[in-house]
Amino acid sequence: MTSQNRRLTMKDKQAKYPQLRFKGFTDAWVQRNLSELLQERNHQIEPNDEYELMSFAAGTGVTPKGERYDRSALVTNDSKKYKVTEFGDFIYSSNNLETGSIGFNKTGKALISPVYSIFYSTENADSRFIGLLSSQKNFIHSMVRYRQGVVYGQWRIHESDFLKIAVFTPKLDEQNKIIEFFERFDKLIAANQRKLDLLKEQKKGYLQKMFPKNGAKVPELRFAGFADAWEQRKLSDLTERVTRKNKNNESSRPLTISAQDGLIDQNDFFDKQIASRDISGYFLVKNGEFAYNKSYSNGYPWGAIKRLDKYDMGVLSTLYIIFRPTNVSSQFLVSYYDTTRWYKEVAKNAAEGARNHGLLNIAPTDFFSTVLLIPNSIEEQQKIGSFFKQLDDTITLHQRKLEKLQELKKGYLQKMFC
Repeated sequence: MTSQNRRLTMKDKQAKYPQLRFKGFTDAWVQRNLSELLQERNHQIEPNDEYELMSFAAGTGVTPKGERYDRSALVTNDSKKYKVTEFGDFIYSSNNLETGSIGFNKTGKALISPVYSIFYSTENADSRFIGLLSSQKNFIHSMVRYRQGVVYGQWRIHESDFLKIAVFTPKLDEQNKIIEFFERFDKLIAANQRKLDLLKEQKKGYLQKMFPKNGAKVPELRFAGFADAWEQRKLSDLTERVTRKNKNNESSRPLTISAQDGLIDQNDFFDKQIASRDISGYFLVKNGEFAYNKSYSNGYPWGAIKRLDKYDMGVLSTLYIIFRPTNVSSQFLVSYYDTTRWYKEVAKNAAEGARNHGLLNIAPTDFFSTVLLIPNSIEEQQKIGSFFKQLDDTITLHQRKLEKLQELKKGYLQKMFC
């Protein structure tokens, strides 16, 4: 090998080409330290009329104080001086390295807590491009090399070490093309997220209006042709308990209840199976049957009740209460348990002490003694159930579209960066 060939080999090691690229760009991406692309902004002043005190949140960036924050992102008046940040600055928290906050100042002149590290771009880079780079796994791996601290979740990287990280970057015009592409993509994702949020809010509003409020016997909003008062019925009059066991191992699918997604395969929810290997003693749940998870989850203080729709059958721990409808529209029951109307009844029937290892202390007999307020007309039940099913299907459709867009973005990020 000649010296020229050796030089070419060394040069090749310092240059890379992304898998996917815009037309007109063929130059190699060059390896640079972040110190060539970013400079630290470490000017601190007291709040004034020109520089307003603001908060910083991962993903959102700089926002007016109080608009959105968590305890780590909230800026307070404990310190007299705060860090200056300008529009376009790249900001990150050096604490909690792998889960730390990374974002941008899209607001303008502001002051934020001195706990954050602030950088502005040099003539070689756009800070937004560095932000896209920072979402890559190899970037995180590079940061881990410089970590300090021994407790997971409290690793730290100092600004001087952060600037030593080597990355591959193209020329500015290609950086700008990539930035524009992902900004358009982010706007598309945000628009779809807003549509999804609006649909969920609409459903919440309909649930409040199409079921009687506390003390009322008729709902605020009703289908034409129905005027009778709703009636009180015990759950035991409308359903029957299911206690069949999986003794013949008819199903090998352990289920879990997700308050958001219903009854789903444990492997899909946890990325692994957490049920015991021997599931012959578990309840065997069949399609169309309901399960009550008595454990608290975020936004569901009295647990969650969901119907098995995704699979023909599955198994659940005997800690769950399983039942099937007998004298009530199944789809109506799905909608009813999407409301909070049943919380009061469960709370009333729960034993003193309420919780045992996170599980609500309510016996099956007490659970089936809970009273539901329902239309006497099966036809009205079915109409309500069908209405919400159509709404749920629309929400699911938009959710899947959003997930596909997010996966597509992830794929582009992998292919458009070295």
